[in-house]
Amino acid sequence: MRRFLFSSSVISAVASGAGLLRQTIKNPWSWRTALLWISWVISVVLAVTSVIDRGRLPDDITQGTR
Repeated sequence: MRRFLFSSSVISAVASGAGLLRQTIKNPWSWRTALLWISWVISVVLAVTSVIDRGRLPDDITQGTR
C-alpha cells in the first residue's frame, strides 16, 4: 500500500482528480466533462498498473524469467 501512496504518478492522478471534481461542481455537466472524467479514470488505471508492474520487476529478474 505504501508504494501506491508514495508513487508520483498516483499522486498526480489524484491531484488532477481533485481539480476535475472542483470544475465539475462549479460548471454544468457537458460532454466535455464526461470526456475529462473518462480520461481521468484511464490515467488512474495506468498509474496503478505502472506501480504494480514496477513491484513485479525485481521478482522477475531474481527468478531469471526475464
